Amino acid sequence: MSLWSRFGQFAESIGSGGAQLLDRISNAFSSSAGLSVAFTAAMIALSAKMAKADGIVTQDEVVAFREIVEIPEGQEKHVIRLFNLAQSDVAGFDVYARRIAALFPDEPETLVDIIDGLFHIAKADGVVHENELAFLEAVADIFKIDSHRFRQIKARHIDDPTPDPYVILGITDDAGEAELKAQYRRLVAENHPDKLTARGVPEEFVKLANDRLAAINGAWAQIRKERDF
Repeated sequence: MSLWSRFGQFAESIGSGGAQLLDRISNAFSSSAGLSVAFTAAMIALSAKMAKADGIVTQDEVVAFREIVEIPEGQEKHVIRLFNLAQSDVAGFDVYARRIAALFPDEPETLVDIIDGLFHIAKADGVVHENELAFLEAVADIFKIDSHRFRQIKARHIDDPTPDPYVILGITDDAGEAELKAQYRRLVAENHPDKLTARGVPEEFVKLANDRLAAINGAWAQIRKERDF
């Protein structure tokens, strides 16, 4: 059974209560539906919460999910239903974030994947608003993503006329050539789409990996040009 067939069954099993929604996401993780359905549900639920963070839910933000996952025809209603349930739930985003963090106690990189996806949603309307950034920082804190790693993720998404390639690569600017090359190769290997799939991230989210690699390659090219090697 495909991810979206399982996700459709999951979405149809949800009642109207927010607590039940969180319970269903937790149950999806431990059931035959598997990690990929739990990840997809978590992304949609937190995306809905974040879409309200700046006080205005734009159409761009609602449809931005489609840019990181290709939703098959006929499944849109399930995504929209889950999005609307989470968005209207009185439970705060922190409740969702803590429950989702508990789904992946030994998978910190999967939580980084979720933050990456949330940044994509946040910038869908052309700018990451102050409240959205505060939301992302708060979720990252709940996920136990340290400030250094958060800056690295943020640097891949926030437009900056003078981006710091060393921040994107997660390394200091006094690193030697050999250290830089080793870090670049490690990041390329770690962020290959197959790595995300191995962590349980659905194949449909491959754009997350492609965007990361583009940012990593761009930072590496900038450093090589500046250092002339």
